[in-house]
Amino acid sequence: MAAFSAASCHCAVRFDKTARSSEFPPLWGQNLRQGALFSGTRMFSPVSSPAFRLKISCLSQASSAVSAESSVSGKEKAGLKDFLHINDFDKDTILKILERAIEVKALLKSGDRSYLPFKGKTMAMIFTKPSMRTRVSFETGFTLLGGHAIYLGPDDIQMGKREETRDIARVLSRYNDIIMARVFAHQDILDLAKYASVPVINGLTDYNHPCQIMADALTIIEHVGRIEGTKVVYVGDGNNIVHSWLLLASVVPFHFVCACPKGFEPDEKTVEKARKAGISKIEITNDPKEAVRGADVVYSDVWASMGQKEEAAHRRQVFKGFQVDQSLMNVAGPKGFFMHCLPAERGVEVTDEVIEAPYSIVFPQAENRLHAQNAIMLHALGK
Repeated sequence: MAAFSAASCHCAVRFDKTARSSEFPPLWGQNLRQGALFSGTRMFSPVSSPAFRLKISCLSQASSAVSAESSVSGKEKAGLKDFLHINDFDKDTILKILERAIEVKALLKSGDRSYLPFKGKTMAMIFTKPSMRTRVSFETGFTLLGGHAIYLGPDDIQMGKREETRDIARVLSRYNDIIMARVFAHQDILDLAKYASVPVINGLTDYNHPCQIMADALTIIEHVGRIEGTKVVYVGDGNNIVHSWLLLASVVPFHFVCACPKGFEPDEKTVEKARKAGISKIEITNDPKEAVRGADVVYSDVWASMGQKEEAAHRRQVFKGFQVDQSLMNVAGPKGFFMHCLPAERGVEVTDEVIEAPYSIVFPQAENRLHAQNAIMLHALGK
């Protein structure tokens, strides 16, 4: 479809008006059900029948566009973009996406449903791990803006097992305008993007979660008034959420602190990348109480993510002292908000008292997944 569009091919297809109904063979439906069409002893070909004489005129560019399809780097030439890591983009681009999220959110909140930039477009959503927020926010957001999203669960696509990732990327690109994937291995998202001819959105990998952090940044802007210059303190495991915060900090200036137990620090190369960028103040510490002092945001996540549940009991012992409770929020100070990417294990990494407190912005944060992702998809599709 993209190749024909690029070539601006104009085709006119119509039936020959001179054809008569008497020229149709008898028992059309019966013969069709039998799997072949005959006229007497001769096989009848609908295409050669006068009633099916087609007059087709196409510009010659169409055939050349199709033959050149594999050699064209479609995404780059069409202005389409993958969204795999936040630091793939500069500060201005990230802030523009966030501004767009605010604008489209306001439009949707007003009840206006006339803005349909994704009308006629489809999105394939690949899930190798279960999700509530990622699926519902992407599917709802794409639908609200006029598109149609298709859910492909773990039993529908077994990447690298039932079918190679590069083959999946090529096939889905021919059916859909955009692909979103929530996977375990980060290499899977890289391979999808490499071989897909449509934009690929990273819905989460074991390495990072860029859409979540874009939603978080949007939420901080709404409640603190800005993202630049704020102090964000993450308390817990140095996981994929932390990596995305670090990648944002390598583009947008703010103070980021990760307080985690020894041995559970974030990836060293990612920390070094953020520090070398020289954009933000980056701290990795094992002291949560000292870390949260003066925080604009105290952020938490589960101590054992998907694929780590067998370690849950061990982690609960190691992470003692890293629970976000009211006493820790008191240390943060009166201006501190609490955030959590959900799902939360109440009574484990965060107390019920904190998550239900007036300073908790967990649920506006969850809602903003939809709005941030809408802006990301608009950017990816060049809208």
